[in-house]
Amino acid sequence: MSGQRKVTVVGAGIVGMASASYLQRDGHDVTVIDRVAPGESCSFGNAGGLSPGAVAPVATPGILKQIPSWLADPMGPLAIRWSYLLPALPWLLRFVRASEPERVERIAKALRDLLGPVFESYDPIVRAAGAEDLIHRVGQLYAYGSEAAFQGDATGRELRRRNGVQFEVLERDQIRQMEPALAPIFVKAVHFGAHGHCADPLGLVQRLAARVAAAGGRILRDEVRDIEAGPAGGSVIVTSSGRHAADAVVVAAGAWSHRLAARLGDRVPLETQRGYHVTVADPGVAPRRNVMWAERKFVATPMAMGLRVAGTVEIAGLKAAPDYRRADVLLKQAAIMYPGLRTDAVTKWMGHRPCTPDTLPVIGPATRRAGVFYAFGHGHTGLSGASTTGKVIAEIVGGRPSSIDLAPFRADRF
Repeated sequence: MSGQRKVTVVGAGIVGMASASYLQRDGHDVTVIDRVAPGESCSFGNAGGLSPGAVAPVATPGILKQIPSWLADPMGPLAIRWSYLLPALPWLLRFVRASEPERVERIAKALRDLLGPVFESYDPIVRAAGAEDLIHRVGQLYAYGSEAAFQGDATGRELRRRNGVQFEVLERDQIRQMEPALAPIFVKAVHFGAHGHCADPLGLVQRLAARVAAAGGRILRDEVRDIEAGPAGGSVIVTSSGRHAADAVVVAAGAWSHRLAARLGDRVPLETQRGYHVTVADPGVAPRRNVMWAERKFVATPMAMGLRVAGTVEIAGLKAAPDYRRADVLLKQAAIMYPGLRTDAVTKWMGHRPCTPDTLPVIGPATRRAGVFYAFGHGHTGLSGASTTGKVIAEIVGGRPSSIDLAPFRADRF
């Protein structure tokens, strides 16, 4: 496929908007369709990290031994709604299998290819959207409350080192110098100097969307129900209010993407790892960068709207109501992390991270429908992976070679 085409992107989150931005830069006639406004689903509430070195998959060797203690801890990083255990079991079994050492090595390499150029891939579309002020390249800390916890993550550090990720280990006094607002409970930290964060993830998506619209793209609020083969080639996108013809379609609908993929003949095991956040509007503390409390698996990020504390995983499916006790736990832990934290003005949120069992997103052509391309399943790294995903989608829609190896991301790998 070459030359200008009518391309419809299904999904107006950060992955969809990055794809739309790159497609439009290539001269395509772009339409974006989503049931909510740009950025108002999972992209609204993410932790904001921009992490080129986040190459360790969620499932690593030994994770099966950790899960019982996490589930038993009311302040732990994992919760499972037992009523949803049976539907989630096939995905969970695949997840555990993905922790085999040989697979972890392959996954880490693929993640490095995808995430490594995050800032370089964002640069042209962020500049075009006038959103440079939202990108902060100030580093990131993984902080540890005990020497045992630090040593327990040694495998992950070695995995990063083997994939060319640079970092430095800080001692207690160095941590305090770098982040004075942190409680003096952290004995070790890993500083990733090449990392950063976004000060307003929703704002970033909205500015990308505004640029797409200003350059002639269309952004429609509608629900996509099916993608049919066109009578004379291409596709017809069936929505709740009409039908839209397109030469090419990009499925970037987050946690709902697997439903459309299944209708196209691709069975992708996609599960929502529901994440929560609390945002403190007037925190009274001034962190300088994104900080993860490594044992607790959550991060605190300084943002334009205050301090956002986000993380943990809840397995409960797409339909269950939020359990905001998970957000309350985050707030309690944030108060331990930052003793001076003021919690008078707090908002809470829950969103659906689209997660595959092996942490890798699905990027590339549909296996059974020409002209349809997938860009979903980024899980915990959606903001970091979106920019290169968008660049790659434009490359393959335009018939050019991909700048990264897409074999690890193919839809039929499961």
